Amino acid sequence: MDHMDLEVRHLKLIQAIAEEGSVTGAGGRLHLTQSALSHQLRDIESRLGAPLFLRLKKRMALTPAGERLLKSARTVLDHLKLTEEEIRRLGADSEGVLRIAVECYTCYHWLPSLLTMRSFREKYRRVEVRIVAEATRRPLDWLLDGKLDLAIVSSAPRDRRLQQRPLFQDELIAVMRPDHPLAARPHLRPADFADQHLLIYTTPEENTVMQRVLLPAGIVPAKVTQVQLTEAIVELVKAGLGISVLATWAVAPHVESGALAARPLTRRGLRRQWSAARLRGQSAPAYLLEFEELLAGDPLSLRRGAAAQRKVVAAAGL
Repeated sequence: MDHMDLEVRHLKLIQAIAEEGSVTGAGGRLHLTQSALSHQLRDIESRLGAPLFLRLKKRMALTPAGERLLKSARTVLDHLKLTEEEIRRLGADSEGVLRIAVECYTCYHWLPSLLTMRSFREKYRRVEVRIVAEATRRPLDWLLDGKLDLAIVSSAPRDRRLQQRPLFQDELIAVMRPDHPLAARPHLRPADFADQHLLIYTTPEENTVMQRVLLPAGIVPAKVTQVQLTEAIVELVKAGLGISVLATWAVAPHVESGALAARPLTRRGLRRQWSAARLRGQSAPAYLLEFEELLAGDPLSLRRGAAAQRKVVAAAGL
């Protein structure tokens, strides 16, 4: 029965000596002692019946036979590396953990409908989709730290290490009690917030309305309170304890029922562009790419959001 005298470890040894130029350097690279490496080299040359290196004073020089073997070694090792990577990707495509976060606490309300989509669950039964809620306030930082696989954000990533894919737009609207004086306005101007108590999710430094509308106009509300739950903000607004700015789909039922009044921010309105962000230059598993496709494909949850936005506009008489 025919057999091969050379093994993969022998090819790695020849490549290491040729690239390092010495037995000592190759030994450090392969984590072998100098004597062990020299013994293996003599064994390879004995099996092939030809010297592979010329032993010069301070370096090892390839013989013609050594050059021929090195060329084949590089081809074989490169091919093996690619094959190993492909096999790992195949394994990762059918089994793994998909860690995601959304740059908005309210947005977690529509995420479950994506997670339960039958087509995705049936195809990737062994993929666990994990919502990392603690990353909500700084999902891009978590993404760069390797603690997330996908971040759904409304602020465009400016880091070249990240790539983004546009998903959808939503609109932020001002909400207040129906008997609030501002409810009589067709839309709210920045100056209308100057004497108001504004309820927001995040700190003013992180808040979209503060950063994109109010501060550029030189307006700071009389009072700003951070409340991280949509339900709590809605109840405070209903009680007349302040006004807020929320996504249309988040307050649609309350506006439709007449419990809240809604008005656009400025004559043009305030819209957010949502994107899916992930690390650039890395081989993404198929389940991550497919989940991204679901996000970009106008899933049921986002169609509901668009419908809610239309209802809010109609209910508000805008």
